Amino acid sequence: MKVSINASGYNNVTVLSKEKGQPEVMKNSVKPGLSGYYYQNCLKGKNVHMYGDSTIRQWFEHLKAALPALKVFDLPRYKQAGPFKAVDIPNNIFMTYRYHGPPIRFIDVTISELRYIANEIDGLDGGANTVVAISIWAHFTNFPMEIYIRWLQSIRRALVRLFNRAPDSLVVIRTANLNALTLYHTLTNSDWYSMQRDKLLRAMFKGMNVHLVDAWEMTLAHHLPHSLHPPPPIIKNMLDVLLSHICDKRSG
Repeated sequence: MKVSINASGYNNVTVLSKEKGQPEVMKNSVKPGLSGYYYQNCLKGKNVHMYGDSTIRQWFEHLKAALPALKVFDLPRYKQAGPFKAVDIPNNIFMTYRYHGPPIRFIDVTISELRYIANEIDGLDGGANTVVAISIWAHFTNFPMEIYIRWLQSIRRALVRLFNRAPDSLVVIRTANLNALTLYHTLTNSDWYSMQRDKLLRAMFKGMNVHLVDAWEMTLAHHLPHSLHPPPPIIKNMLDVLLSHICDKRSG
């Protein structure tokens, strides 16, 4: 199911012993934490709309924890599917998360709460204060590629319409990431299936004014174990990339 890929260069690392007189390096000298002030300044005045599976719901949850003034002001019936809404009144930040429509695995939710991402994008006014973040891949690995292609085509058309009416909107798409491959996940959600959809996603939006957060490379390069839901340090890295686009646009 999972085969090794030989290294293109050296496939080992030699760790040398400590030299005499070499200064001691503290293992905990760098402490990852929440950059609430940075997040708050980048997102001030923004409407951030997140659509997709639970891998982008992690972004919503991380930002909710990082922004002390951000308050979730409604309680959804479905803890996983939402929809979620949050507002930071002093900084004029509005943030939403909504699950994508079918196909969906492992979640109990009424049909009325399932909305297609393309339809949700068509409902946005757009503009310089609008940020759209999308992640759609994890629930499609069990289904034929044709279904995924039609989904991406509909989202692409909706984004073209969004840019036609509001060309200064910011759109960020999160790619697939590596997974911890238990026997069960190897059969249903293996990296092989994810990689095929990831390549298709990149090709579908190539040439458009969208930005990719390369979750595949970020999880591949990190020392933490692979997981369908990457741990907080990797999520923070992803959000740093997202905010770099928002802050860069603001400064421009």
